[in-house]
Amino acid sequence: MFQDYLDSPLGIVTVTSRDGVSICDISFAQPQQYPSCAVTKTAQQQLTEYFSGQRNHFDLPLNAQGTLFQQRVWRQLQTVAYGNTASYADIARAIDNPKGVRAVGMANSRNPIAIVVPCHRVIGANGTLTGYAGGLDKKEWLLRHERAL
Repeated sequence: MFQDYLDSPLGIVTVTSRDGVSICDISFAQPQQYPSCAVTKTAQQQLTEYFSGQRNHFDLPLNAQGTLFQQRVWRQLQTVAYGNTASYADIARAIDNPKGVRAVGMANSRNPIAIVVPCHRVIGANGTLTGYAGGLDKKEWLLRHERAL
């Protein structure tokens, strides 16, 4: 395991790699005592640039562990551009599962790569902020930072 962290406007953000070549987790969690590696350093730098307003797109190798359905949802989340939002229904339709809104919500809530896989950009069909593993205050901050609110 490899980790790096940064002190962001939202608190500590920890970046983890299992293999030293791809990111498997970005979360609002305290880091453990693991060494860093090139990919965690790169993610740390890109997140620092994001929080300072210098970056609106990430270029990182990702390796999130999840079911095939979760993987489809997480790939679709990455198409929601900076400064935009989508509803859970939008994501469900985009993955050709229009009745799977709740399943999309569950997959969204299990996204292990916060911010980079932008589950914070998914909102309720009526425009309300709904669920975010990091807390609605963080979701609101991220959307305001991206000028999506």
